[in-house]
Amino acid sequence: MTPNARVAAAIAILDDVLAGAPAEQALLRWSRASRFAGSGDRAAVRDLVFDALRRRGSWAALGGGPDARALMIGRLREEGIDPAAVFTGAGHDPLPLLDTEGYGDATVEPLRDIPHWLIPILSNDLADDLERFSQMIRDRAPVWLRVNARRGSPTEATASLARDGVTASAHADWPSALEVTDGARRMTRATAYVEGLVELQDLSPQIACLSLPLADGDRVLDYCAGGGGKALALAARARIDIEAHDADLDRMRDLPARAARAGTPVKPVDRPDGLYDLVVADVPCSGSGTWRRTPDAKWRLTSERLAELVALQTAIVSQAADHVRPGGHLAYMTCSVIRAENDGIVDQFLDARDDFTLVSRDLLLPPKGSDGFFHALLRRTEDG
Repeated sequence: MTPNARVAAAIAILDDVLAGAPAEQALLRWSRASRFAGSGDRAAVRDLVFDALRRRGSWAALGGGPDARALMIGRLREEGIDPAAVFTGAGHDPLPLLDTEGYGDATVEPLRDIPHWLIPILSNDLADDLERFSQMIRDRAPVWLRVNARRGSPTEATASLARDGVTASAHADWPSALEVTDGARRMTRATAYVEGLVELQDLSPQIACLSLPLADGDRVLDYCAGGGGKALALAARARIDIEAHDADLDRMRDLPARAARAGTPVKPVDRPDGLYDLVVADVPCSGSGTWRRTPDAKWRLTSERLAELVALQTAIVSQAADHVRPGGHLAYMTCSVIRAENDGIVDQFLDARDDFTLVSRDLLLPPKGSDGFFHALLRRTEDG
């Protein structure tokens, strides 16, 4: 595929996404229908689509409209490329520009890439960090790996990855966290990944997991486990008895295989039983901290959905707390930067439960973290 043909393909996919299709589904349909496209073409088209969703507001302004063609026009204008040189209609190029196309705002304003209704909320919640956050979500997220101490050291992991064409470097403060700087698309075929020496996990949840109190022999529950990444991270730190629970058991279907590969036993459970030394509740949320990874979710979020999530989070944290033994800990986590899902839930919980006290809380943003991520640690009183 030529570069111009890739733009035409991205426009077709974005038409589906803007009509309501999830981006991953739209990309998969195009890929299955486009057997002529090689792996490099598929990767390039995917990047065009996701970059357009990350920068949808500003590219729409630059391109003079909200439709898929305008988004690609906005991209070209931001990069200093004449759209007419791409929209030629020749071969598989996009159809030529109409007289009404290509004339938009000539300035780039990152705040345009946040849904308009959320700007007042985030202005209040993030204050001085809003500008940095709005710039962050316009760009692709870095790829982070967690070194599994059960399988080897960071030095061994970086050397093994390098042999398979993946370049990674350890974080200065968190050496078990490796940032992939080259070869990310080869990573899942690398020996270090296949043999469980490394796992995909963003820096922010790695930091949160490393901050939790943990000792050999502890009984631990990952209450909203999903794929089980945090359960695996905790099991790699100490010889613990750890169980993973999720309301949707299908989300944990790959966990036994992942745990076996990592050499870190994790037991999926339908219903948690008894009390635990540590309960981790990484609850369903808006995902606002991960919008550069799932940018279409940013534009699907509504105020009504946010209210539903807050109600769900309130219920979950109360349920999870009932599984904490007296003297044990509850870790509340979200991949959100919205205060109502973070401090709001914690403060409301503490007001309602005098048997818990706050130990710590933190909102991770670059450069301290990678994705936006909130984590709070609470302790149940001995007589709770």
